[in-house]
Amino acid sequence: MPLGIGGVLLLIAFSAITGVDLFALLGLGGGAQTGPAPAPPSQADLAAEEDHVRFVSFVLDDVQSTWSTMFSQSGLTYPEARLVLYRDAVETACGVAPAAVGPFYCPPDTSVYLDLSFYETLRERYGASGDFAEAYVIAHEIGHHVQQATGTMDAVRTEQQARPADANRLSVALELQADCYAGVWAASADARSIMSHGDLEEGLNAAAAVGDDRLGHAAGRTPHQETFTHGSSEQRMAWFRTGFDTGDPSACDTFGAR
Repeated sequence: MPLGIGGVLLLIAFSAITGVDLFALLGLGGGAQTGPAPAPPSQADLAAEEDHVRFVSFVLDDVQSTWSTMFSQSGLTYPEARLVLYRDAVETACGVAPAAVGPFYCPPDTSVYLDLSFYETLRERYGASGDFAEAYVIAHEIGHHVQQATGTMDAVRTEQQARPADANRLSVALELQADCYAGVWAASADARSIMSHGDLEEGLNAAAAVGDDRLGHAAGRTPHQETFTHGSSEQRMAWFRTGFDTGDPSACDTFGAR
């Protein structure tokens, strides 16, 4: 199975980290060469990639541990999601996704797909920098997994099919609830002294950066609220803040809010 550029980069990184030739173990070494071999990443690039993967893995584990505890307190079992890191494109149970799609959650395989280059775009194009901006993205996508686990996502999809005129409004509510859930995790992280000074502002800035209105302006379009699918910058910040201020998932009723 072809790995793609992203898979090759990750194999190179992990081979360097572990000292094990993962290419040989997977039967990907040798064979005829059709051209000159690409230059391997520099040691600086490998170190940066390793640090990034470690950070993303830490955040994923902490977010899922937080939700596992909350589910347990309600007498439920939290089904863990899977995180897939890639670059350029990836094949998923939801279809082949190019990097332009950005981070997303795929319900059929209960996986979060994250192209690490998205963080470069978030930082350089939209001005949302900092570790906690990156953490917000992961917490938001796991928020969608929580919606899948609780039946919210299926209920919304069913309602969208029954009432197409309300499809965008329901999509916005779904996304804003995931923002609120990200804030709930942030509240837990803050209570455990994981957050640093300025982290909340980084999270709020990231939420604002991916608002439909700001993305529309950045693309040279005039935003129209009726076409929004994720919510405005103001809405996304407000619901992230609601989750953070309350630390309570039940406060994240974006469907009943006006």
